[in-house]
Amino acid sequence: MLKFGFKWPDNLNCEQYPENSDLCVQNRNIKTPSTTEPPDYSKSHSVFKGVKLKYPRDYGFVCPIQFIVKNMDYSLKVGGKIEPNCGAPCHMMFFNENKQQFSRVWIGTWAILCCASCLFTVCTFLIDTDRFRYPERPIIFLSVCYLMVALAYVVGFIAGDSIACKEPSLPENGIAKVSTITQGTKYELCTILFMVLYFFSMASSIWWVILTLTWFLAAGLKWGHEAIEANSQYFHLAAWAVPAIKTITILAMGKVDGDVLSGVCYVGIWNVDALRNFVLIPLCVYLVFGLVFLTSGLISLFRIRTVMKHDGTKTDKLEKLMIRIGVFSVLYTVPAMIVIACLFYEQFNFDDWMISWSHDMCNKQNYSVPCPQGIREYTHPLFPIFMIKYLMYMIVGITSSVWIWSGKTVHSWKVFFNRLRGRQAAYV
Repeated sequence: MLKFGFKWPDNLNCEQYPENSDLCVQNRNIKTPSTTEPPDYSKSHSVFKGVKLKYPRDYGFVCPIQFIVKNMDYSLKVGGKIEPNCGAPCHMMFFNENKQQFSRVWIGTWAILCCASCLFTVCTFLIDTDRFRYPERPIIFLSVCYLMVALAYVVGFIAGDSIACKEPSLPENGIAKVSTITQGTKYELCTILFMVLYFFSMASSIWWVILTLTWFLAAGLKWGHEAIEANSQYFHLAAWAVPAIKTITILAMGKVDGDVLSGVCYVGIWNVDALRNFVLIPLCVYLVFGLVFLTSGLISLFRIRTVMKHDGTKTDKLEKLMIRIGVFSVLYTVPAMIVIACLFYEQFNFDDWMISWSHDMCNKQNYSVPCPQGIREYTHPLFPIFMIKYLMYMIVGITSSVWIWSGKTVHSWKVFFNRLRGRQAAYV
Protein backbone atom coordinates (compact mmCIF):
# COMPACT_ATOMS: atom_id res chain seq x y z
CA MET A 1 0.00 0.00 0.00
CA LEU A 2 2.84 2.37 0.80
CA LYS A 3 4.54 1.65 -2.51
CA PHE A 4 1.42 2.53 -4.48
CA GLY A 5 0.66 5.68 -2.54
CA PHE A 6 -2.02 4.56 -0.07
CA LYS A 7 -1.73 5.50 3.61
CA TRP A 8 -2.40 2.89 6.27
CA PRO A 9 -5.78 3.73 7.91
CA ASP A 10 -5.46 5.45 11.27
CA ASN A 11 -8.06 3.19 12.86
CA LEU A 12 -5.83 0.21 12.07
CA ASN A 13 -2.72 1.70 13.62
CA CYS A 14 -1.37 -0.94 16.00
CA GLU A 15 0.01 1.61 18.44
CA GLN A 16 -3.48 2.44 19.71
CA TYR A 17 -4.25 -1.13 20.82
CA PRO A 18 -2.98 -3.09 23.84
CA GLU A 19 0.30 -4.82 23.37
CA ASN A 20 -1.13 -8.36 23.42
CA SER A 21 -4.37 -7.55 21.61
CA ASP A 22 -5.58 -9.92 18.90
CA LEU A 23 -6.84 -6.91 16.93
CA CYS A 24 -3.36 -6.26 15.59
CA VAL A 25 -1.86 -8.83 13.27
CA GLN A 26 1.72 -7.65 13.58
CA ASN A 27 1.81 -8.34 17.35
CA ARG A 28 1.20 -12.01 16.85
CA ASN A 29 4.49 -13.83 17.16
CA ILE A 30 3.76 -16.07 14.20
CA LYS A 31 6.69 -16.78 11.93
CA THR A 32 6.15 -18.31 8.53
CA PRO A 33 9.02 -19.78 6.55
CA SER A 34 10.05 -17.49 3.77
CA THR A 35 12.95 -17.53 1.38
CA THR A 36 12.81 -13.81 0.66
CA GLU A 37 13.42 -10.90 2.92
CA PRO A 38 10.44 -8.53 3.30
CA PRO A 39 10.65 -4.89 2.29
CA ASP A 40 12.41 -2.62 4.72
CA TYR A 41 10.26 0.40 5.45
CA SER A 42 12.01 1.25 8.69
CA LYS A 43 13.40 4.51 7.32
CA SER A 44 10.06 5.67 5.92
CA HIS A 45 8.82 9.01 7.21
CA SER A 46 6.03 9.59 4.64
CA VAL A 47 4.18 7.72 1.99
CA PHE A 48 6.95 8.03 -0.64
CA LYS A 49 9.95 8.68 1.58
CA GLY A 50 12.64 6.08 1.96
CA VAL A 51 10.80 3.17 0.38
CA LYS A 52 13.47 0.73 -0.76
CA LEU A 53 12.74 -2.73 -2.08
CA LYS A 54 15.22 -5.39 -0.99
CA TYR A 55 13.84 -8.22 -3.07
CA PRO A 56 16.46 -9.71 -5.40
CA ARG A 57 13.79 -9.89 -8.10
CA ASP A 58 13.58 -7.09 -10.68
CA TYR A 59 10.07 -5.63 -10.56
CA GLY A 60 10.73 -3.22 -13.42
CA PHE A 61 9.71 0.39 -13.41
CA VAL A 62 6.68 1.34 -11.29
CA CYS A 63 5.17 4.75 -11.97
CA PRO A 64 5.13 6.94 -8.85
CA ILE A 65 1.81 8.50 -7.99
CA GLN A 66 3.35 11.95 -8.63
CA PHE A 67 3.83 11.08 -12.33
CA ILE A 68 0.39 9.57 -12.95
CA VAL A 69 -1.68 11.35 -15.63
CA LYS A 70 -5.20 10.05 -16.16
CA ASN A 71 -7.48 10.32 -19.20
CA MET A 72 -4.69 11.60 -21.50
CA ASP A 73 -3.33 8.36 -23.07
CA TYR A 74 0.08 8.98 -21.52
CA SER A 75 2.63 6.20 -21.12
CA LEU A 76 6.28 5.84 -20.14
CA LYS A 77 8.55 3.04 -21.32
CA VAL A 78 11.47 2.08 -19.09
CA GLY A 79 13.56 -1.03 -19.61
CA GLY A 80 11.07 -2.55 -22.06
CA LYS A 81 8.16 -2.13 -19.64
CA ILE A 82 5.42 0.33 -20.60
CA GLU A 83 3.64 2.05 -17.73
CA PRO A 84 0.22 3.38 -18.85
CA ASN A 85 -1.15 6.67 -17.50
CA CYS A 86 2.38 7.70 -16.59
CA GLY A 87 4.12 10.87 -17.71
CA ALA A 88 7.78 11.84 -17.73
CA PRO A 89 8.57 14.64 -15.26
CA CYS A 90 9.43 17.95 -16.87
CA HIS A 91 12.39 18.86 -14.68
CA MET A 92 13.88 15.49 -13.78
CA MET A 93 14.56 13.84 -17.15
CA PHE A 94 18.28 13.47 -17.86
CA PHE A 95 19.21 17.16 -17.40
CA ASN A 96 18.78 19.58 -14.51
CA GLU A 97 16.99 22.90 -14.74
CA ASN A 98 20.20 24.90 -15.29
CA LYS A 99 21.01 22.88 -18.39
CA GLN A 100 17.45 23.19 -19.61
CA GLN A 101 17.58 26.97 -19.23
CA PHE A 102 20.91 27.12 -21.06
CA SER A 103 19.57 24.98 -23.90
CA ARG A 104 16.56 27.30 -24.31
CA VAL A 105 18.84 30.34 -24.65
CA TRP A 106 21.25 28.44 -26.93
CA ILE A 107 18.54 27.18 -29.28
CA GLY A 108 16.62 30.46 -29.21
CA THR A 109 19.71 32.49 -30.13
CA TRP A 110 20.61 30.33 -33.10
CA ALA A 111 16.95 30.21 -34.18
CA ILE A 112 16.80 34.02 -34.28
CA LEU A 113 19.96 34.14 -36.42
CA CYS A 114 18.50 31.47 -38.70
CA CYS A 115 15.30 33.50 -39.06
CA ALA A 116 17.24 36.62 -40.01
CA SER A 117 19.38 34.80 -42.61
CA CYS A 118 16.46 32.95 -44.22
CA LEU A 119 14.28 36.05 -44.21
CA PHE A 120 17.00 37.97 -46.05
CA THR A 121 17.21 35.20 -48.68
CA VAL A 122 13.45 35.10 -49.16
CA CYS A 123 13.20 38.91 -49.39
CA THR A 124 16.01 38.98 -51.94
CA PHE A 125 14.02 36.52 -54.03
CA LEU A 126 10.82 38.57 -53.71
CA ILE A 127 12.44 41.78 -54.96
CA ASP A 128 14.09 40.04 -57.92
CA THR A 129 12.24 36.83 -58.76
CA ASP A 130 13.53 36.62 -62.34
CA ARG A 131 17.06 36.20 -61.06
CA PHE A 132 16.37 32.87 -59.32
CA ARG A 133 15.43 30.35 -61.96
CA TYR A 134 15.89 26.61 -61.98
CA PRO A 135 18.18 24.92 -61.04
CA GLU A 136 18.75 27.59 -58.31
CA ARG A 137 15.08 28.06 -57.38
CA PRO A 138 14.96 25.19 -54.80
CA ILE A 139 17.41 27.17 -52.61
CA ILE A 140 14.62 29.70 -52.03
CA PHE A 141 12.15 27.03 -50.95
CA LEU A 142 14.86 25.52 -48.77
CA SER A 143 15.22 28.90 -47.04
CA VAL A 144 11.44 29.21 -46.63
CA CYS A 145 11.37 25.83 -44.88
CA TYR A 146 14.20 26.72 -42.51
CA LEU A 147 12.53 30.06 -41.81
CA MET A 148 9.43 28.23 -40.57
CA VAL A 149 11.54 25.74 -38.57
CA ALA A 150 13.44 28.58 -36.89
CA LEU A 151 10.20 30.42 -36.13
CA ALA A 152 8.87 27.30 -34.39
CA TYR A 153 11.97 27.16 -32.19
CA VAL A 154 11.65 30.87 -31.45
CA VAL A 155 8.06 30.25 -30.29
CA GLY A 156 9.34 27.42 -28.07
CA PHE A 157 11.98 29.74 -26.63
CA ILE A 158 9.38 32.40 -25.81
CA ALA A 159 6.82 29.91 -24.46
CA GLY A 160 9.17 28.36 -21.90
CA ASP A 161 7.56 25.26 -20.38
CA SER A 162 3.98 26.16 -21.30
CA ILE A 163 3.90 24.05 -24.50
CA ALA A 164 6.36 21.21 -23.94
CA CYS A 165 5.09 20.54 -20.41
CA LYS A 166 1.66 19.84 -18.95
CA GLU A 167 0.58 21.52 -15.74
CA PRO A 168 0.36 19.23 -12.69
CA SER A 169 -3.04 17.64 -12.16
CA LEU A 170 -4.91 17.75 -8.87
CA PRO A 171 -3.31 16.05 -5.86
CA GLU A 172 -4.21 12.41 -5.32
CA ASN A 173 -4.52 10.94 -1.82
CA GLY A 174 -2.94 14.11 -0.48
CA ILE A 175 0.15 13.73 -2.72
CA ALA A 176 1.02 16.63 -5.02
CA LYS A 177 1.60 15.83 -8.70
CA VAL A 178 4.52 17.16 -10.75
CA SER A 179 4.56 18.84 -14.16
CA THR A 180 4.87 16.20 -16.89
CA ILE A 181 6.12 16.31 -20.47
CA THR A 182 3.35 16.73 -23.05
CA GLN A 183 2.35 13.62 -25.00
CA GLY A 184 -0.15 13.00 -27.77
CA THR A 185 -2.31 15.42 -29.71
CA LYS A 186 -4.82 16.62 -27.11
CA TYR A 187 -2.92 19.84 -26.47
CA GLU A 188 -3.59 22.07 -29.48
CA LEU A 189 -0.57 24.39 -29.24
CA CYS A 190 1.79 21.43 -28.96
CA THR A 191 0.15 19.77 -31.97
CA ILE A 192 0.32 22.91 -34.12
CA LEU A 193 3.97 23.50 -33.25
CA PHE A 194 4.80 19.90 -34.09
CA MET A 195 3.02 20.14 -37.45
CA VAL A 196 4.95 23.25 -38.45
CA LEU A 197 8.29 21.93 -37.25
CA TYR A 198 8.07 18.42 -38.66
CA PHE A 199 6.40 19.32 -41.95
CA PHE A 200 8.91 22.02 -42.90
CA SER A 201 11.97 20.15 -41.60
CA MET A 202 11.11 17.15 -43.79
CA ALA A 203 10.21 19.43 -46.72
CA SER A 204 13.59 21.16 -46.43
CA SER A 205 15.36 17.80 -46.81
CA ILE A 206 13.30 16.97 -49.91
CA TRP A 207 14.04 20.39 -51.42
CA TRP A 208 17.72 19.62 -50.92
CA VAL A 209 17.27 16.43 -52.95
CA ILE A 210 15.40 18.40 -55.64
CA LEU A 211 18.19 21.00 -55.72
CA THR A 212 20.85 18.37 -56.33
CA LEU A 213 18.57 16.71 -58.91
CA THR A 214 18.15 19.94 -60.87
CA TRP A 215 21.90 20.52 -60.77
CA PHE A 216 22.38 17.02 -62.17
CA LEU A 217 19.74 17.60 -64.89
CA ALA A 218 21.40 20.86 -65.90
CA ALA A 219 25.02 19.65 -65.80
CA GLY A 220 24.76 15.95 -66.53
CA LEU A 221 21.80 15.72 -68.89
CA LYS A 222 22.15 19.22 -70.40
CA TRP A 223 18.61 20.28 -69.51
CA GLY A 224 17.87 23.97 -69.94
CA HIS A 225 16.05 26.28 -67.51
CA GLU A 226 12.78 25.93 -69.39
CA ALA A 227 12.91 22.12 -69.48
CA ILE A 228 13.54 21.90 -65.73
CA GLU A 229 10.89 24.49 -64.91
CA ALA A 230 8.36 22.61 -67.01
CA ASN A 231 8.57 19.78 -64.46
CA SER A 232 8.45 22.05 -61.41
CA GLN A 233 4.92 20.89 -60.49
CA TYR A 234 6.31 17.42 -59.81
CA PHE A 235 8.98 18.91 -57.57
CA HIS A 236 6.36 20.76 -55.54
CA LEU A 237 4.17 17.68 -55.35
CA ALA A 238 7.01 15.61 -53.88
CA ALA A 239 8.29 18.34 -51.56
CA TRP A 240 4.93 19.18 -49.99
CA ALA A 241 2.85 15.99 -50.30
CA VAL A 242 5.34 13.51 -48.78
CA PRO A 243 5.89 15.53 -45.55
CA ALA A 244 2.13 16.12 -45.31
CA ILE A 245 1.41 12.38 -45.46
CA LYS A 246 4.03 11.63 -42.81
CA THR A 247 2.74 14.43 -40.57
CA ILE A 248 -0.84 13.13 -40.78
CA THR A 249 0.38 9.59 -40.02
CA ILE A 250 2.19 10.75 -36.88
CA LEU A 251 -0.87 12.70 -35.73
CA ALA A 252 -3.07 9.64 -36.27
CA MET A 253 -0.68 7.53 -34.19
CA GLY A 254 -0.37 10.22 -31.51
CA LYS A 255 3.43 10.04 -31.53
CA VAL A 256 3.96 13.67 -30.48
CA ASP A 257 6.21 14.52 -27.53
CA GLY A 258 7.27 17.66 -25.76
CA ASP A 259 10.94 18.60 -25.90
CA VAL A 260 12.04 20.15 -22.61
CA LEU A 261 15.35 21.32 -24.07
CA SER A 262 13.80 23.45 -26.82
CA GLY A 263 10.27 24.06 -25.57
CA VAL A 264 8.69 22.70 -28.78
CA CYS A 265 6.90 19.46 -29.63
CA TYR A 266 8.29 16.93 -32.06
CA VAL A 267 8.28 13.21 -32.81
CA GLY A 268 10.70 10.65 -31.39
CA ILE A 269 11.77 12.66 -28.36
CA TRP A 270 10.80 9.89 -25.90
CA ASN A 271 10.03 7.09 -28.34
CA VAL A 272 12.92 5.35 -30.08
CA ASP A 273 10.74 3.56 -32.64
CA ALA A 274 9.13 6.84 -33.74
CA LEU A 275 12.55 8.48 -33.87
CA ARG A 276 13.87 5.75 -36.13
CA ASN A 277 10.88 5.46 -38.46
CA PHE A 278 9.85 9.09 -38.86
CA VAL A 279 13.09 11.04 -38.43
CA LEU A 280 16.28 9.01 -38.71
CA ILE A 281 15.46 6.77 -41.68
CA PRO A 282 13.93 9.57 -43.83
CA LEU A 283 16.89 11.88 -43.17
CA CYS A 284 19.34 9.14 -44.15
CA VAL A 285 17.40 8.36 -47.34
CA TYR A 286 17.18 12.02 -48.36
CA LEU A 287 20.87 12.60 -47.69
CA VAL A 288 21.94 9.56 -49.72
CA PHE A 289 19.82 10.55 -52.71
CA GLY A 290 21.09 14.11 -52.51
CA LEU A 291 24.72 12.99 -52.40
CA VAL A 292 24.21 10.67 -55.38
CA PHE A 293 22.73 13.46 -57.53
CA LEU A 294 25.31 15.96 -56.27
CA THR A 295 28.25 13.69 -57.04
CA SER A 296 26.90 12.89 -60.51
CA GLY A 297 26.38 16.59 -61.26
CA LEU A 298 29.87 17.58 -60.10
CA ILE A 299 31.43 14.79 -62.18
CA SER A 300 29.56 16.10 -65.21
CA LEU A 301 30.76 19.65 -64.52
CA PHE A 302 34.36 18.43 -64.30
CA ARG A 303 33.98 16.69 -67.66
CA ILE A 304 32.54 19.86 -69.22
CA ARG A 305 35.43 21.86 -67.77
CA THR A 306 37.95 19.39 -69.24
CA VAL A 307 36.36 19.64 -72.70
CA MET A 308 36.25 23.44 -72.56
CA LYS A 309 39.92 23.63 -71.58
CA HIS A 310 40.83 21.23 -74.37
CA ASP A 311 39.02 23.50 -76.86
CA GLY A 312 40.75 26.59 -75.47
CA THR A 313 37.54 28.10 -74.06
CA LYS A 314 37.69 30.11 -70.84
CA THR A 315 36.36 28.26 -67.83
CA ASP A 316 36.39 31.05 -65.22
CA LYS A 317 32.60 31.28 -64.87
CA LEU A 318 32.19 27.51 -64.80
CA GLU A 319 34.86 27.18 -62.11
CA LYS A 320 33.19 29.86 -59.99
CA LEU A 321 29.90 28.00 -60.33
CA MET A 322 31.55 24.75 -59.31
CA ILE A 323 33.12 26.42 -56.27
CA ARG A 324 29.76 27.90 -55.22
CA ILE A 325 28.04 24.54 -55.60
CA GLY A 326 30.83 22.82 -53.69
CA VAL A 327 30.78 25.31 -50.80
CA PHE A 328 26.99 25.28 -50.54
CA SER A 329 26.94 21.48 -50.62
CA VAL A 330 29.53 21.17 -47.87
CA LEU A 331 27.64 23.68 -45.72
CA TYR A 332 24.54 21.48 -46.04
CA THR A 333 25.89 17.92 -46.02
CA VAL A 334 28.30 18.27 -43.08
CA PRO A 335 25.65 19.61 -40.63
CA ALA A 336 23.16 17.04 -41.95
CA MET A 337 25.62 14.22 -41.28
CA ILE A 338 26.31 15.54 -37.78
CA VAL A 339 22.57 15.67 -37.03
CA ILE A 340 22.17 12.08 -38.21
CA ALA A 341 25.14 11.00 -36.08
CA CYS A 342 23.56 12.67 -33.03
CA LEU A 343 20.26 10.91 -33.72
CA PHE A 344 22.04 7.55 -33.99
CA TYR A 345 23.66 8.32 -30.64
CA GLU A 346 20.21 8.91 -29.12
CA GLN A 347 18.70 5.80 -30.67
CA PHE A 348 21.42 3.39 -29.52
CA ASN A 349 21.63 4.73 -25.95
CA PHE A 350 18.10 5.86 -25.10
CA ASP A 351 16.98 2.61 -23.43
CA ASP A 352 20.09 2.59 -21.23
CA TRP A 353 19.48 6.24 -20.32
CA MET A 354 15.94 5.41 -19.20
CA ILE A 355 17.17 2.56 -16.98
CA SER A 356 19.80 4.90 -15.51
CA TRP A 357 17.10 7.49 -14.94
CA SER A 358 14.98 4.86 -13.16
CA HIS A 359 18.00 4.07 -10.97
CA ASP A 360 18.39 7.76 -10.15
CA MET A 361 14.69 8.01 -9.29
CA CYS A 362 14.83 5.02 -6.95
CA ASN A 363 17.58 6.74 -4.97
CA LYS A 364 15.47 9.86 -4.46
CA GLN A 365 13.63 9.95 -1.16
CA ASN A 366 10.37 11.37 -2.52
CA TYR A 367 9.47 8.69 -5.08
CA SER A 368 8.66 5.00 -4.64
CA VAL A 369 10.48 3.60 -7.67
CA PRO A 370 11.96 0.09 -7.39
CA CYS A 371 15.65 0.05 -8.17
CA PRO A 372 16.65 -1.90 -11.30
CA GLN A 373 18.35 -5.16 -10.38
CA GLY A 374 21.47 -6.71 -11.79
CA ILE A 375 24.99 -5.42 -12.19
CA ARG A 376 25.07 -2.86 -14.95
CA GLU A 377 26.87 0.33 -15.82
CA TYR A 378 24.50 3.28 -15.65
CA THR A 379 25.06 5.79 -18.43
CA HIS A 380 23.71 9.29 -18.90
CA PRO A 381 23.34 11.39 -22.07
CA LEU A 382 26.04 13.89 -22.93
CA PHE A 383 24.55 17.38 -22.88
CA PRO A 384 27.00 18.91 -25.46
CA ILE A 385 25.89 16.40 -28.11
CA PHE A 386 22.31 17.64 -27.85
CA MET A 387 23.49 21.25 -28.13
CA ILE A 388 25.52 20.37 -31.24
CA LYS A 389 22.46 18.69 -32.76
CA TYR A 390 20.29 21.79 -32.38
CA LEU A 391 23.08 24.01 -33.68
CA MET A 392 23.42 21.86 -36.80
CA TYR A 393 19.65 22.08 -37.31
CA MET A 394 19.97 25.87 -37.53
CA ILE A 395 23.32 26.24 -39.26
CA VAL A 396 21.94 25.14 -42.64
CA GLY A 397 19.35 27.90 -42.55
CA ILE A 398 21.98 30.42 -41.49
CA THR A 399 24.31 29.44 -44.34
CA SER A 400 21.52 29.19 -46.94
CA SER A 401 22.13 32.84 -47.81
CA VAL A 402 25.68 31.98 -48.90
CA TRP A 403 24.39 31.33 -52.41
CA ILE A 404 23.14 34.92 -52.76
CA TRP A 405 26.28 36.56 -51.38
CA SER A 406 27.30 38.29 -54.60
CA GLY A 407 27.33 41.62 -56.35
CA LYS A 408 24.01 40.75 -57.98
CA THR A 409 22.32 40.79 -54.57
CA VAL A 410 23.75 44.22 -53.77
CA HIS A 411 22.56 45.49 -57.14
CA SER A 412 19.07 44.02 -56.60
CA TRP A 413 18.68 45.81 -53.28
CA LYS A 414 19.98 49.07 -54.74
CA VAL A 415 17.40 48.89 -57.51
CA PHE A 416 14.70 48.07 -54.97
CA PHE A 417 15.53 51.03 -52.71
CA ASN A 418 15.77 53.34 -55.74
CA ARG A 419 12.27 52.26 -56.74
CA LEU A 420 11.01 53.03 -53.26
CA ARG A 421 12.58 56.48 -53.34
CA GLY A 422 11.15 57.13 -56.79
CA ARG A 423 7.68 56.15 -55.63
CA GLN A 424 8.00 58.33 -52.54
CA ALA A 425 9.20 61.28 -54.64
CA ALA A 426 6.34 60.82 -57.09
CA TYR A 427 3.85 60.59 -54.21
CA VAL A 428 5.22 63.83 -52.66
